[in-house]
Amino acid sequence: MTKLVTGIILAALAVLPFDAPRAAVQTKEIEYEQGGTQLQGTLAWDDAAKGKRPGVLVVHEWWGHNEHARNQAKRLAEAGFVAFALDMYGKGKVATHPEDAQKYMEEVTKDPALVAARFDAALALLRQQPGVDPERVAAVGYCMGGTIALGMARAGRDLTAVATLHAGLKPTGEPAKKGQVKVHGVLVQTGGKDPFVPPEQVKAFEQEMKAAGVKAKVIVYPEAKHGFTNPDAGKAGMDALAYDADADHKSFKALVDFLKKSLSA
Repeated sequence: MTKLVTGIILAALAVLPFDAPRAAVQTKEIEYEQGGTQLQGTLAWDDAAKGKRPGVLVVHEWWGHNEHARNQAKRLAEAGFVAFALDMYGKGKVATHPEDAQKYMEEVTKDPALVAARFDAALALLRQQPGVDPERVAAVGYCMGGTIALGMARAGRDLTAVATLHAGLKPTGEPAKKGQVKVHGVLVQTGGKDPFVPPEQVKAFEQEMKAAGVKAKVIVYPEAKHGFTNPDAGKAGMDALAYDADADHKSFKALVDFLKKSLSA
């Protein structure tokens, strides 16, 4: 009986194609430049997928291009997108202390033209990737990155969709204007206990989008604080920041559903 079973297993293995596709997410560090500043981002894709796929630009938190940003790109690649986690600060400029993060953030965001230039450089790079459909590209931002992504949508960037997670919703420049915003939709996911994004800010955002004729959806996780998608959020020593596994899981599912619907061919 043992020999018979062994023979059946070997025969079955013999007919399996050795070149059968095996889904595997690959990542590649890409160095690029903007205005003389060396930047380094991470591209993530499923090498078993065929044809052109939607691209997703991942805009990091105020900490910089860290493991959290790279992990989000990997998760999105697993979900079927080609994701590029950009670098807003410069190669190697990553913070672990709030004071450093604040310093790096202020260095960049004090100049709206610099923010736009670095966003545009990464967006162009993503669109040039062989597996990306340049007509189907979204931006997903976390914390500071979400505020930046919304700012680019308000400014009329040619994006299909924008999504934010625990991001500030106040306009950093001009508010959205009817006819100027090109995205097909906006998804905002925020924490009900995030002191940086109080209910009145959420309400003002919803009113702004409605007045501009932009289709926007807001999901609030009642118990979540700021940084709820980042497992290291609580290490910063700030009461306002905390990881929330339940909100992380639910928000990622909602994000993927939104992107698949928004970026469908």
